Amino acid sequence: MPPMQRVAITGASGMIGTALVGHLKSEGYTVQKLVRRASRAADEISWDPQSGTVDLEALAGVDAIIHLAGAGVGDKRWTKKYKSEILNSRLLGTTAIANAVNTVKPSVFISASAIGWYGETGNRAVIETDRAGEDFLAVVCREWEGAADLVSDVRTVKLRTGLVLDPTGGALGRMLPLFRFGLGGKLGNGKQWWSWITLHDHIRAITFALESKIEGPVNVTSPNPVTNQEFTAGLARALHRPALFPAPSFALKIALGGFASEILGSKKVMPQALMDAGFNFDYPHIAPALAALVD
Repeated sequence: MPPMQRVAITGASGMIGTALVGHLKSEGYTVQKLVRRASRAADEISWDPQSGTVDLEALAGVDAIIHLAGAGVGDKRWTKKYKSEILNSRLLGTTAIANAVNTVKPSVFISASAIGWYGETGNRAVIETDRAGEDFLAVVCREWEGAADLVSDVRTVKLRTGLVLDPTGGALGRMLPLFRFGLGGKLGNGKQWWSWITLHDHIRAITFALESKIEGPVNVTSPNPVTNQEFTAGLARALHRPALFPAPSFALKIALGGFASEILGSKKVMPQALMDAGFNFDYPHIAPALAALVD
């Protein structure tokens, strides 16, 4: 049986949250989902990030709180309004959960963040001790982690998540239809670094954070980042399709708005904290990872 029995999770209906709930239940955990409405079942706890309210009575006695909720950065064009939603959904939600953590005092608090913390890194590899960048998502991540830092006297882990790969969603889910039809190719010049991790290893890393003594910022990425050209060529090979149709930068900027900077930008991130703590990746290299994902 796991050392911690009862885990509460926000963002449990997202791609990562859904997989995490299933995995933790299979490992013997009791999982309760924080929902933004009145609870309707024993495994639900009501909360409202906008007002900062959490059902503390229902949350009392949990061994761990995992906070994954936040507006998706790639879900919509980055209008001024949506950029505000991206920031506020994280700032308000994390502040509410941090205050709840300070009240109910679980053994560990795990809060989502992102490798957007580092901003544009070019060809320079960065680790957890490197300072934050200056672009929009770097500012979001600083505020996001700052809200998590409101927690005191509870082991706190901030998951700086990279590009999570799974055919059910995220970037890979969006790219697969084009590549299956042989219409895929590199994005922009293809030289930008992508720091990726399979959903499978991401869930294992969260579980590792839950059960180990690791704390502070933790880069959740493969130890082998790849360029976009290497990624798209690898995906085409895994699908036995050509990759002859590159998407030029200007077209991506028109189609995606501000989010294009995340597709075209370069982030070369190393999971130093995980490696130092002894975490082993099942899929450290992109070719076998993509082969398994599209099989």
